[in-house]
Amino acid sequence: MKKTILLSLLLTAFFSPLFSQNLKYADSINQWHAKRIQSLKQDNGWLNLEGLFWLHTGVNYFGSANNLDCHYANTKFPDTLGRFDFKGDSVLWENNKNFNITINKKVTQQNSKYAVFGPNTKEAVMDYGPFSWVIIKREDKVGVRFRNLKAKTLLEFKGIERFPITENWKVNAKLVQPAQDYLMITNVLGQTTPTKNAGKLEFQKNGQTYTLDVIDEGGSNLFLVFADQSSGVTTYGAGRFLDIPKPDKEGNTVIDFNKAYNPPCAFTAYATCPLPPKQNRLALNIEAGEKNYGHH
Repeated sequence: MKKTILLSLLLTAFFSPLFSQNLKYADSINQWHAKRIQSLKQDNGWLNLEGLFWLHTGVNYFGSANNLDCHYANTKFPDTLGRFDFKGDSVLWENNKNFNITINKKVTQQNSKYAVFGPNTKEAVMDYGPFSWVIIKREDKVGVRFRNLKAKTLLEFKGIERFPITENWKVNAKLVQPAQDYLMITNVLGQTTPTKNAGKLEFQKNGQTYTLDVIDEGGSNLFLVFADQSSGVTTYGAGRFLDIPKPDKEGNTVIDFNKAYNPPCAFTAYATCPLPPKQNRLALNIEAGEKNYGHH
C-alpha cells in the first residue's frame, strides 16, 4: 500500500507542469553548454593554444631552436621555420626554407615576403601541418598566437565540471544608465583599456541588492566580467564571464548565472583575459555555472 502511494506521488510530481518546466529549463542550459564545449574544441577555440610570442621591432626568427626569438619547444617543429619582420604597425613573414606553409590556404614561396599584419592587411591565418598561427595586437604589444590542432590539452579534454542547474540563480535585473561612458578594464598583462560602458545591472539575491557593471561590445548581448566568493575556491580565481541579453525599453533583463563560464585563461597560459573591475567583485557565493578547470 505504501509503495503504491509513493509511486503515485512520484508519478504526479513527474507529470506536473512545474516539473516539466524545470526539465525544459535544465535542458536549455545543457544545450547551451554543449555548444560552449563545441566552440572550445574548434580550430579557433581555446584548447589548442600552445604559444604566445611577443615580437620586438626588427627580425624575429621562429622555430624550435633554443636561441630563437619565437621559440616553440616541439621536436616535430623545424629548427627555424622562418622569420617575422616587425616594423611600425606592420609584420612581414618570410619562409626560411621551402616549407609547405600556407597563408589563408594559399601556398607560400621560398624567399618571398608576405604582409601578415598591418593597417591595410586582412587577418592572415598561417598553417604548417597541424600548426596554425595569427598575429594579434594588445595595446602596444604585437605577437604571434600559436595553435597546435593536435595539442594534448585538446585531445585529452574531458569537459568542464559545473554546479547543479537551478533556476534560483536566474535573476531579474534592471539596467541603470552609466554615469561614465567608459569602464577601465585591466587584463592579465597589466594593460588597462577604456571599454564602452553599458551601465549597471541591479539585481536582488537573498534580500540584498547587488550591482554589476556591464560592457557593450556591439553584439546582441552585453558582456560581464565578475568575481564572487567562490572565486579561487570552487571557481576560477580570476573570475568568470557572462553574456546578458540586452534589456528591453524599460531596462529589464535577466542574469542567468547558470551560464557563467570560464575565461580563456582558465584553459591556457597563452590568452590575454580581462579581469573583473573592483566593483564587480561580489560579496556573494555564486554556486552556479562552470567550476574551476585544470591548473590555470
